[in-house]
Amino acid sequence: MNPLLTRAEFLRLSGALLLSLSPAGHLLASDAERSPLRTRRIPASGEALPVIGVGTYRAFDISPEDREAWAACGEVLRLLFAAGGTVIDSSPMYGRAEATVGGLLDEMNAHARAFLATKVWNHGREAGLAQMEESLEYLQSGHIQLMQVHNLLDWRTQLATLREWKEQGRIRYLGVTHYTASAYPELEAVLRAEPLDFLQVNYSLDEPQAAQRILPLAQDRGVAVLVNRPFGGGNLLRRLLGQPLPAWAADYDCSSWPQLLLKFCLANPAVTCVIPGTGNPRHMHDNLQAGYGKEPDDDLAERLRGLL
Repeated sequence: MNPLLTRAEFLRLSGALLLSLSPAGHLLASDAERSPLRTRRIPASGEALPVIGVGTYRAFDISPEDREAWAACGEVLRLLFAAGGTVIDSSPMYGRAEATVGGLLDEMNAHARAFLATKVWNHGREAGLAQMEESLEYLQSGHIQLMQVHNLLDWRTQLATLREWKEQGRIRYLGVTHYTASAYPELEAVLRAEPLDFLQVNYSLDEPQAAQRILPLAQDRGVAVLVNRPFGGGNLLRRLLGQPLPAWAADYDCSSWPQLLLKFCLANPAVTCVIPGTGNPRHMHDNLQAGYGKEPDDDLAERLRGLL
């Protein structure tokens, strides 16, 4: 038996999930009336990129036989696309996440709507090449918008290969990633030495160190920035959820703590797109609202810092 959901099963489960997102079941209609997410430009090309995407760490490491989780991840992607979002970030390090993304996009006939970002996470040229070819198979795509060197692993070797792939048209952009401040000295050195299209780095209210040197340097070098860990790995958000939302949140068109934390990231002009990870449609819908309403600014960032 084919372990993938049939299209009819996928649509049935997605519909049930959609109705569960709001008591009245009006989420789709209300979203359809909105303008698309705010965008920011990729310096290397001028291409507009929606400011909210989705990360696939853990949440998308699922089997298609888990029908409920599969449908939930599919609904996450549907909500992303319905809002005008495009960015889906994955990695071979994330277990079956790439295969989940590829399978869902195939079921939804939505590869053309996705800005696919994945990574190479290996030592040596041949191992890196083999891994990237495997990623293309899992993602069911002959072309990846962004290939990144995951956590700077063997970055000199892998960046050389990425440049070849970019010249061949197999990827559109290349970049590097990390998720911890301990790597910032090396990350800064790479940013200064190498022409890059993208940087992916951790940045949040309780992990703000990237704003000191890394984000300004990326902006000076014309490098787009994807932000991972915008909720500080979850500890920050868990702490804040126990507190009432400040009244001034409404001044920034925010109705939840996640929206405020995402807008904190977007208040930095170097940030191009934030990629909170989730496989929960309700969380995805809430996250997307940070891409609407009042543009975040230094005042918002200062107010949030005052809460710590």
